[in-house]
Amino acid sequence: MKITNLFIFFFSLLTLGACQTSNTDNTKQVKVMDAKPVMVKATKEGLSKAYFASGCFWCVEAIYESVKGVKESISGYSGGHTKNPTYDSSNTGKTGHAEAVEIIYDPEVVSFSTLVDVYFGSQDVTQVNGQGNDRGSQYRSIIFYQNAEQKKIIDDKVAALSKEIAPNKVAAEVMPFEKFWLGEDYHQDFERLHPDHGYIRAVSVPRLKRFQAKFPHLIKEDSH
Repeated sequence: MKITNLFIFFFSLLTLGACQTSNTDNTKQVKVMDAKPVMVKATKEGLSKAYFASGCFWCVEAIYESVKGVKESISGYSGGHTKNPTYDSSNTGKTGHAEAVEIIYDPEVVSFSTLVDVYFGSQDVTQVNGQGNDRGSQYRSIIFYQNAEQKKIIDDKVAALSKEIAPNKVAAEVMPFEKFWLGEDYHQDFERLHPDHGYIRAVSVPRLKRFQAKFPHLIKEDSH
């Protein structure tokens, strides 16, 4: 749980430990992973959509919004087996949903392939069920595809990464996109609207800065 007081936040990490996810229904989750992908209709002005999960959506939203060609990054939930997930329900680890982001982007400026590079380049690709101290199935890494072309792009990059770090060490699940559930209003643009929040200062901003240092050529001028 993200808490406004920095001391309480870190104290809770030490005392509560990882989120409990043992009650997740694996049978239902397998059905989701075997589902047929859903093509998302193009938005107005020729924009496209892509979907990623990589730990706290506050962090991921801010990372993608700093990338050239990305028009909007929206926090929500995806990858699970229940309808209408919420922040509280997803944090139980029983819904199968992960904190995810919907990326609205201009494919003439940034390609899906580059968005996948951003995805893998802004996380610990080997960490299972979480990023950093955010642990639990709701924080797991999932990369969603909407067609065979996108799946091939993802599979090729996973294979290349596996050669670099070690076989079978890339933790991200590769899943067909089914549905994105919009997150609560107070989660949207959280890093931008709450720069003094303890979690933002201690976790989100450092993660964003590490990403920007690795990919300076991809960053919007006003995001430096």
